[in-house]
Amino acid sequence: MNAIISASRLASDLAGPNPPVVLDVRWQLGGPNLRHFYEEAHIPGAVYVDLDTELAAPAGAAGRHPLPDPEVFAAAMRAAGVSEDRDVVVYDGGLGWAAARAWWLLRWTGHPSVRVLDGGLAAWSGPVESGRAAPAAGTFVPAPGKVSLLDADGAASLARTGLLLDARAAERYRGDVEPIDRVGGHIPGAVSAPTTGNVAETGCFLPAAELADRFASLGADGSSEVGVYCGSGVSGAHEVLALAVAGIPAALYVGSWSEWSQDEGRPVATGPDPQ
Repeated sequence: MNAIISASRLASDLAGPNPPVVLDVRWQLGGPNLRHFYEEAHIPGAVYVDLDTELAAPAGAAGRHPLPDPEVFAAAMRAAGVSEDRDVVVYDGGLGWAAARAWWLLRWTGHPSVRVLDGGLAAWSGPVESGRAAPAAGTFVPAPGKVSLLDADGAASLARTGLLLDARAAERYRGDVEPIDRVGGHIPGAVSAPTTGNVAETGCFLPAAELADRFASLGADGSSEVGVYCGSGVSGAHEVLALAVAGIPAALYVGSWSEWSQDEGRPVATGPDPQ
């Protein structure tokens, strides 16, 4: 199944006999949740999911957005109406990072059919509703481990033996600036691949062939395993999603730079080159 869905296809599916569960994951880094925007207007039937409390555990040694507690995640998904036998569509405000995080977690925990609304809510021209949706409870039981996951040691190894992509902005990769974490730079051997290169000016993903060409130019040519990290496992999920659109499987290092940079024993590379 394609990892993304167009707004027109979603509108058609919502009007059909088996409409998908729709999750609204609007989010902002470092700020309060955006539930009030959801309550003002959202795609009909969509349920709000809070990235910071339901798609991640509290920040700590494992990074700013560690994997969520399985029971917390399961309860949030069931409350939103998620079941194994019903399609899921996820959207955010348009950047795609938060929606991709939800997409990745559902895939990692075994949901067989989840897609991201291409372009997010900004691409939606259909009707909206206000208030809070109250769906019937779902039956989803997470089974973690269905897609590849990296820890710090695995990311370090993959940077040497395969291809590890850094999804952050190029200036953070180089170490020119670091507005959030303890130190700037990148994991030695990682290749800079900012998420901004995955999308067009509209905010929608580039066509699959263009994404495949982009990632091939970075070294994802099918000859080695691919992994991705970012600041805290959110924009990195967007890169994994873009790779999926291009037909390239990739593992996510959820702890990412926010975990790596906390450990003073981990090496840090700076400058434009991987090493």
